[in-house]
Amino acid sequence: MRARLPVAAVALLLALGATAGCLGGPAPARTGRTPDPAPPGPAVVTGDLRPVDRGAVRGGGTLRWAVDAVPATVNVHQPAATADSALLAHALYPALFRPDAHGEWVPDPDYLAAAESTPPGQLPQVVTYRLNPHAVWSDGTPLSAADFAAQRAALSATGPAGYAAVESVAQGADPHEVRVTFRRPCAGWQALFDPLYPAAETATPAAFGRPLPGGTAHPTAGPFLVDGYDPAGGKAVLVRNPFWWGAPAKADRIEFLAVPAERRAEELARGRLDLAPLTAAVERAGPGTAEALRATAALPGVTLHRAAGAGLAQLTLNTAREPLTDPVLRRALARAVDRRHAADAALTPFGLPAAVLGHHLLAGDQPGHRDDADALGGADPGRMLDTAGWKRPAAGGTRTRGGRELALTLLVPAASATLRRAADAVAADLTAAGAAVRVVEAPADTFVAGHLATGDFDLALFSWPAGPDPADEQRPVYAKPRPGPDGTPVADRNYARAGTEEIDRLLDRAAAEPDPAARRSLLQEADVRIWQLGHSVPLFQRPEAVAARDGVVGAGVRGLARPRLQDLGWAVG
Repeated sequence: MRARLPVAAVALLLALGATAGCLGGPAPARTGRTPDPAPPGPAVVTGDLRPVDRGAVRGGGTLRWAVDAVPATVNVHQPAATADSALLAHALYPALFRPDAHGEWVPDPDYLAAAESTPPGQLPQVVTYRLNPHAVWSDGTPLSAADFAAQRAALSATGPAGYAAVESVAQGADPHEVRVTFRRPCAGWQALFDPLYPAAETATPAAFGRPLPGGTAHPTAGPFLVDGYDPAGGKAVLVRNPFWWGAPAKADRIEFLAVPAERRAEELARGRLDLAPLTAAVERAGPGTAEALRATAALPGVTLHRAAGAGLAQLTLNTAREPLTDPVLRRALARAVDRRHAADAALTPFGLPAAVLGHHLLAGDQPGHRDDADALGGADPGRMLDTAGWKRPAAGGTRTRGGRELALTLLVPAASATLRRAADAVAADLTAAGAAVRVVEAPADTFVAGHLATGDFDLALFSWPAGPDPADEQRPVYAKPRPGPDGTPVADRNYARAGTEEIDRLLDRAAAEPDPAARRSLLQEADVRIWQLGHSVPLFQRPEAVAARDGVVGAGVRGLARPRLQDLGWAVG
């Protein structure tokens, strides 16, 4: 099972990496709808990682990197995996493709000499990987088809859907060629085998099920090797891999240190850290977010990076709970939300422009993003509420229908000042339209299991992740709930509890569509339908902050990209 991970310090439903699913189904009908222009305002720029000029990075030195905890496993497919599992895994194991700054997959030449799929429409789909002939595991064994086959077998039943779509894995013309044949088209094949683990760790259920901590007993194949791994002591040490065939890692050593979020600024000031994510700490500062960021930026010898992250913040409406079962009411409430008001409240304290998100499935600077809010219709929200039967008293105040007031709760995670500010802005907008909205905070440990999963909310504000394969990654969020064994619909991650067969077909078709332009068109059609359903309102991308000691090259807010840790180091001079 693929791990589901927190964003910042709260369980905000951000999944780990790409979920590599490939789904089939009949081609959906086209709407013929033309793109709408985005509303005026600043454009979204996700993250601030830029390609590193390795010539500007000196060789040697140690980087001390703050993490939440040294994970019990670096197998990202195990239930115990965390965001820190993924961070370490991508320093130790092959990633055949990496997402770039716009969430587009690009091949990694350290592992791939070439990779290609059969042309669109040619069945069966066959992907041929030409492995870098120098790529070897740390025990000297070359990467091979055996590693691909074992991982596919381990994940075909419980892992990302793309593995279930694989019919067979076989060696190609020579030991460095791997041929993967799919039983149904898979547009997101680049997301598979990411990371790739050695067959010794995945070939049997017992091997795959045991925790995978760092250590020399476990073969790796990255620019770094594990030199020390102590989850209890909160320290993992990676050193240059002497058997690495690519450009050598710039840093001699990276120390991952478990440091509580609230202590990281102090540790930076004392010179005990070189790189520290600070989003959680400044989120907990509440009204003092801007002051906390200014204080960090003022630390001598420290550079503060701030940018939009890959978390798509949205207002979710519980469509299974009265009075939100009425789609006309939901659309009216969605129209009443001033998304720029929410974005300004959330992002301005971070020193970021109030960039509005207009798409449920794509980040603002991913190819294909557009603002589809006009799918709600152009009527005034007050008139829409009147049409839904919610009348405002002549003296003003809260609307009523049949003697019932339009009173709603808006749930937010208690640890996030950013989402609380946005929730207050949304509540003010809805109150101005005649809905009495009360913001309620829930602790991080009960926000999902105790409220979203059980349906104990009216409105909720949280975020989902953007990634390179939105049709696969986002499908569980918008898929139509299906009846469970007792006949009650099972929401899975669709906490709005609303969906349609058409949306499912559009996302399934997009997941199987090999042509990028056609895939984006399907995603846009799906987004229009999600808007029209009154499922949720996309608002903005969650802001993130990372502090680095002056001279650290290649640090910043990751966004949609994945950093090359072998390029990270200290500036020349």
